[in-house]
Amino acid sequence: MATTSLLDTSPASTSFLDRSRTIAGPGYNRWLVPPAALAIHLAIGQAYAFSVFNKPLGSLISGDPNAPAPTDWTPGQIGWTFSIAIVLLGLSAAVFGKWLERVGPRKAMMAASLCFGGGFLIGSLGVHLHSLALLYFGYGFVGGIGLGIGYISPVSTLIKWFPDRKGVATGMAIMGFGGGAMIGSPLAVALMNHFKDSAPQGVTPTFIVMGIIYLLFMQFGVWTIRVPADNWAPKGYVPSTEHNALITTGNVSADNAIKTPQFWLLWVVLLTNVTAGIGVLETASPLIQETFSDKFMGSGRGVTAAAAAGFVGLLSLFNLLGRFFWSSASDKLGRKVAYAIYFGLGILLYALIPTLGHNLQLTLYVVVACVIISMYGGGFATAPAYLSDLFGKYQVGAIHGRLLTAWSTAGVLGPLIVHNLHESAVQKGLTGAAAYQNVFYTMAGLLAVGLLADLLVRPVADRYYEKGPVTIEAGGH
Repeated sequence: MATTSLLDTSPASTSFLDRSRTIAGPGYNRWLVPPAALAIHLAIGQAYAFSVFNKPLGSLISGDPNAPAPTDWTPGQIGWTFSIAIVLLGLSAAVFGKWLERVGPRKAMMAASLCFGGGFLIGSLGVHLHSLALLYFGYGFVGGIGLGIGYISPVSTLIKWFPDRKGVATGMAIMGFGGGAMIGSPLAVALMNHFKDSAPQGVTPTFIVMGIIYLLFMQFGVWTIRVPADNWAPKGYVPSTEHNALITTGNVSADNAIKTPQFWLLWVVLLTNVTAGIGVLETASPLIQETFSDKFMGSGRGVTAAAAAGFVGLLSLFNLLGRFFWSSASDKLGRKVAYAIYFGLGILLYALIPTLGHNLQLTLYVVVACVIISMYGGGFATAPAYLSDLFGKYQVGAIHGRLLTAWSTAGVLGPLIVHNLHESAVQKGLTGAAAYQNVFYTMAGLLAVGLLADLLVRPVADRYYEKGPVTIEAGGH
């Protein structure tokens, strides 16, 4: 009996996952698409809450986060799990971008849900066996592929549905990823507390339950997503370059885009923005606990693990809101001006954070951190629209996938900078805010590099444009 593979792209394939089964009919309301995108991104956005596992994973043998055993995993070893996941996110987005456009978002979303949920299950075995390699392979490698495919599938689709509001569209698509920790952080803490008597720190069963929950949750997006018909456009839509000289009326292929200085300037822009933000997010829970511990705040007044999880969730909320607010604002401000704000204001706030920590100004510390993360999220959400402005719609999905290799690089660079600078400070006897001050000053320097790259962006030269008419289909390049 003949069978149809999940990845089968042949014309004879009649799977309900095929792109042909997802093409919207006449009169379809495009505002029904964002909820499907959010279902995917809210799930895979759990990656931003991974820091709540740092201390539990570092005390599986000792059972005491404050007194790890010699055989317990170090913060640096645990941090590589997150870094691997982000590396695979960027690489899989670049590799599978054209496949996604060919087979459609439904099949891609299904593959993403299987990889992301399966990554948790494999990772749980790694935790149970205390095998770092299995944890890396499960959550990092397999789960990271799910992150990449899941990340680009709704982004590409929503850009096609909202050519008249590119900033709003990318904000809607990517805001869910920023808000995923709002669900993932408290869920993980609650599950670990529930299972703590049946497994070391309750981590193994927590991974299993979360893997199943996210696999099922993502099915809403899988089965409700729709793509517009070929060459569909909103009623009355007329492309305009008014007030923004960077918006092109031409089209640049993915192969030509990477030959332009504009692509590499944006690569640096995304790299520096993500490196700075991801370094904070990946260590958010231990960061605030150590900066505002009982030792500095007074007995019983320090930030607890539960309060730190709330901080992670709050950062997630502002990551989410920033993605929609800043990317929508970029439709009016222009992408270049928006990034100048992200970097310029970000430099000042990153440099201010250590002072607030030293002075134990917890409320202001949290407020500044939230503003920083809102602009970090805004930088992510504005990037696809910036690419569309510069290179046109032709193959913008593939260009976006290649740009996300900057995220892969930042996924390693950010945590590496944070862990190395922090561990170096600890070895020198520094504690609390002092142990993290060089981290924030370094990140402020990186944002200065990003600001310079953004200011150097100019319109793409005509020689890179496609000659003659090109076909821009709703579902492919």
